[in-house]
Amino acid sequence: MTLTFALDPPVTPALRDGILRLWADVSDAGGAVGFVPPVHVEEIRPELVRHLAAMAEGRMRLVVGCEGDGTVAATAFVAFNTHRLMKHWVWLYTVMVHPSRQGRGDGRDLMAAVEREVRGFGTVDAIRLTCRGGTGVDRFYASCGYKEVGRVPGAIRVADGDDRDDIVMLLPLA
Repeated sequence: MTLTFALDPPVTPALRDGILRLWADVSDAGGAVGFVPPVHVEEIRPELVRHLAAMAEGRMRLVVGCEGDGTVAATAFVAFNTHRLMKHWVWLYTVMVHPSRQGRGDGRDLMAAVEREVRGFGTVDAIRLTCRGGTGVDRFYASCGYKEVGRVPGAIRVADGDDRDDIVMLLPLA
């Protein structure tokens, strides 16, 4: 069954809890979304609250993919730049697809939904994201049209002795 994607759905307790569960499941499966396994939803909650506060302030938007029963299975947060010289591009954060749904095309569908929604904003020329080196996810983003435009060697410390590159990728929309 394919996911249904929505931009800025109402932030209900069910949505909030669904994102927390998704974030924990993705992290525990080794996903590079800001935490290392094992992680508990209470560790993630403050970060989600920051994302939700940014949404409430109009600085961030949410694209969410749900299964037919409403279960949250994919997310991506789109953050607007506040600097007056950088308002023509947005950041993409916390791109996640539930591990049980990976390999089915849901990630590609999520990235297409994000691009479609961002194009609808009208004033955005590009989408920029960063990803953790050593995971292979940069190849996935490249297959979705993103180009590597920068790399900071060893910028992400996953654990003592395990430093990863921070890879900057860009999708021009023009």
